[in-house]
Amino acid sequence: MRAWQRPEIPPLPGQSGAPWLHDTAADVLVEARPTDVARLYVCGITPYDATHLGHAATYLAFDTLQRIWLDGGYRVHYAQNVTDVDDPLLERAAATGVDWQELAESQVDLFRTDMEALGILPPNDYVAVTEVIDEIADAVSQLWDSGVAYAVPTSGAAGSDIYFDISAAEGKAPWKLGDESNLARGDMLALFAERGGDPDRPGKRDALDPLLWRSARPDEPSWPSRVGAGRPGWHIECSVIALKELGTDFTVQGGGSDLIFPHHDMSAGHAAALSGHPLAGVYSHTGMVAYQGEKMSKSLGNLVLVSALRAAGTDPRAIRLALLAEHYRTDWEWTDQHLLRAESRLAAWSVAFGPGHVVGVVDTQTVIAQLRLTLGADLDTPGALSILDDAVLSPVTEPALLAVAIDALLGVAL
Repeated sequence: MRAWQRPEIPPLPGQSGAPWLHDTAADVLVEARPTDVARLYVCGITPYDATHLGHAATYLAFDTLQRIWLDGGYRVHYAQNVTDVDDPLLERAAATGVDWQELAESQVDLFRTDMEALGILPPNDYVAVTEVIDEIADAVSQLWDSGVAYAVPTSGAAGSDIYFDISAAEGKAPWKLGDESNLARGDMLALFAERGGDPDRPGKRDALDPLLWRSARPDEPSWPSRVGAGRPGWHIECSVIALKELGTDFTVQGGGSDLIFPHHDMSAGHAAALSGHPLAGVYSHTGMVAYQGEKMSKSLGNLVLVSALRAAGTDPRAIRLALLAEHYRTDWEWTDQHLLRAESRLAAWSVAFGPGHVVGVVDTQTVIAQLRLTLGADLDTPGALSILDDAVLSPVTEPALLAVAIDALLGVAL
């Protein structure tokens, strides 16, 4: 699957150091220093209603991470999935009377357009689940053969659903449930039921065992496999795509904090059971964006869409600056004031660092060094914006060079 056009990143004298990033599993800041290539996997969209500001904030956070790595001289290999077959997509398609494939294609196209408008660096590998069905089916068969998967009979379907045996996997793989989330079992059960799991399914060995392969149902898409016709469960898709494109022990696994459990805990378990190695070195998660008092979500319908803001004439650079003004790990609520402040900031920067700028006495190289240090300290974009706001008030010696730094490090071309 094609991604979107890559924005040009201008060359900048000097370089960043390896960034420090919060690791969810250890709950500390760790140095995200690649051994060779910085390998990054960020979970992609389920394309039935894209792209709201919560999505944009997540992809912008990991865009910032990539820009720091690139500025530090590292090569970056970035992979992202598209969950283009799953229950929410099929349910939306049925409710609206649209073919599920057409719905997915239209929303992926919209997502590409939004990401390109926002200047987000595209993945090197942009992979739809439907493109790797055979690989996922083979992985499920491998888990079955290794004794960490089992069948649960299904009424009304020709075959059985295949589940991941957590207990068996913990005895064989370098993984324990909760390694990443650090949650108590009671909390896991509540979130599992909330986020696509089926803890009350009869026949499961453990209420938390996740679905690997859903056997074929009438009026649902399905594909042949050695364990019977069906389609992938949610978590196994990311395990397979990440291992296929990035290999084991890659640098950073990223996504929204709502994916920590069960999705990232389980996908790490599947990957460890398949490969015998940990999935990633660092697990990094973004906070949730709320709107009108609730977390922005498709199910609630309280979405602020990037495409709607753009259609109303909002400069995508202002959207980007509005999101950068909040730290990537915080939960926060979007208001119109975020956009007004961002538009004001963009206007001030354009005057101070754009054509016809005023040359001052503050050393530009020192300001750029401060930007690099601040961004390298757990992607502190609010701190970086504050440094640049100060540079508006106390003009720098080379405003044009600072404009290059803003473009390279923050993705805002003035």
